Amino acid sequence: MDSPTVLRRRLGSELRRLREGTGLQAKAAADTLGFSATKVSRIESGQTTLKESDVRAMLELYGVSDEAELRQFITLTRRSTQRGWWHDYGDTLPEWFQTYVGLEADAARIRSYETELIPGLFQTRDYARAIFRASLAGRGGDIEGTIDRRAQLRLQRQEVLHRPDPPEVRAVLNEAALSRPVGGNAVMREQVLHVLSLTERPNVSVQVLPLSADAHAAMSMPFHILSFSDVPGHIVYVEALTSSLYIEKEADIARHEFIFDQLAEAAMSPEQSAAWMHQLARERY
Repeated sequence: MDSPTVLRRRLGSELRRLREGTGLQAKAAADTLGFSATKVSRIESGQTTLKESDVRAMLELYGVSDEAELRQFITLTRRSTQRGWWHDYGDTLPEWFQTYVGLEADAARIRSYETELIPGLFQTRDYARAIFRASLAGRGGDIEGTIDRRAQLRLQRQEVLHRPDPPEVRAVLNEAALSRPVGGNAVMREQVLHVLSLTERPNVSVQVLPLSADAHAAMSMPFHILSFSDVPGHIVYVEALTSSLYIEKEADIARHEFIFDQLAEAAMSPEQSAAWMHQLARERY
């Protein structure tokens, strides 16, 4: 089932298409509707939950009068306001990350570059717990309870890899992400072997970027490119310590795709990477 996040993006994309079909600029549409230009932009980019009354007003302005088409839009609006499963973790899941979880749940293709971490979709429970324990250091309250909740959420996210139509996942991992003994050698051995087991799936590809590789444009910038089967365009997700950035400008996305391709070319092949990880698990962990 499509996540509410993706449904909002689909609805926003359709509303943008209708507006552009009338020749209206976004500001002119906003003025006529009594909206702010920011509100129209957020609706069209799927960044806000829509009200039926707003959708009806927009459809009327854009000349949509066919009853069947109107019903489709209203049904889509109602579905887009439903809560995703990840909202049950709202006590521990930052709002800025909820959007990403929703997008990830419906992505048809995910391309990731990581500098220091194993991607969340690949993490074992113990590895995730070690990461969360480090990130929560110095905080008060029930840290162990928060760690448990976040680790459970991470494992639940990974169910997308086991569904009948799993996304294609391509990951380029800096060698440091696999070499740093997060949680200790036993935890890392299990983690490396888990990544290896995932690479046996036809939809998962992992390449290791060796430390011997030359300088590149993403040395300090892990990022993820998400693509969807029935929503046009891609999204680049960049995460910081306490916030995130969602990039949707075509030129910026093209730049990230170019960099990802460069990283993949500089990295070991998937076969070489698997052999390297086998050796790492055998000789170091």
